[in-house]
This record gives sequence, structure tokens and C-alpha cells, in this order.
Amino acid sequence: MGHSREQFGNPDDLRGYLCRLDDPERDAWQMPDEVLRALELKPQMVVGEIGAGSGYFTFRLARAVALVYACDADSRLVEVLRQRIAAAAVRNVIPALAFPDDPVFPARSCDLVLTVNAYHHFPDPPAYLRRAARALRPGGRLAIVDFHEKVDHDDVRQAATAAGLRLLAEPGFLPQQHFTILE
Repeated sequence: MGHSREQFGNPDDLRGYLCRLDDPERDAWQMPDEVLRALELKPQMVVGEIGAGSGYFTFRLARAVALVYACDADSRLVEVLRQRIAAAAVRNVIPALAFPDDPVFPARSCDLVLTVNAYHHFPDPPAYLRRAARALRPGGRLAIVDFHEKVDHDDVRQAATAAGLRLLAEPGFLPQQHFTILE
């Protein structure tokens, strides 16, 4: 499958890629309900989602929290997400086109920043995590979920430390992925 540099490692075939992102069988290995439970979401929270894609986590987050800033660096996916938000009449999600090296969330606006299956696209992980952490309110957390075969977990820990973040938890229930919660 062809990949374009402008699409941040995402396949050129958008329709096929969306089928993979939205595959109902994804629930079995991605375990979204368990991930959200582990994040201890509260109704008043504001969440920044990096790599929102087609909205797999976005809509789940929107049902659980007050506001979701959902960004992606691939403009094609942001447009798909915008259309899906409009079609579902969801009013607590703000979709945004991110820069390749910055999620562009407002400073000190988020109780949680979450990235699922996007960390491996970060061009400079410590710098990106520093930028993402600027969006955290005091006491806020940053959570990373990504594939074992795409990301070395020790590298995630080292990048987090270099970004000035501290490890809070590493839930181990995802069969194919690392799950790291930082502050």
C-alpha cells in the first residue's frame, strides 16, 4: 500500500484506510472502553486527542467528557472527522488540523491529552511531547497508546523523561500495544 510523506505515513488510499480505522473487529484488540476506563475520565474534563483520524476514540471521548479538541496532521482525515461530527450533530468536539510537529491545542486547556496509534508518527518525540504537555492544566495527564512493533516502550519512557514528564501508570491489558500514562 502506497504511503505519502504529506499524509504522515497514512496510506494514499483513503477509502481503504478508513475501512481499517473503522473496522468493527478493532474493538477486540484496541479495547476502547477499557482504555477510557483506565483514563478515569470525568464529565467536566477537557481532552485533547492527537491523531484523531476518523473519530474512533473521538466520539467515545465526546460521550464521556465536556469537550474534545480532536486534531490530526492529515487534512483528509480532519475533513472526514468534520463531516462525521456534523452528521452526528455532536457539539462538544472541536476538530483541528495539527502541524506535523505540534498538536496546536490551546495552552493549559486540557485535563488529558491522548494519542492512540499516532506516537510513531511524531518527528521528534521529546519535542512533540513537550508541545503537547503545554496544553495540560495543572494536574493534567498525557496518555500514549501505540503498537509494540512500531514503538519501543523504552524509547517512549526516555522521550517522556526528556520532555519533563513523569510516569504514572502503564496499564498492561492491551494485547498489541503499549499504554503509558504520564504527568
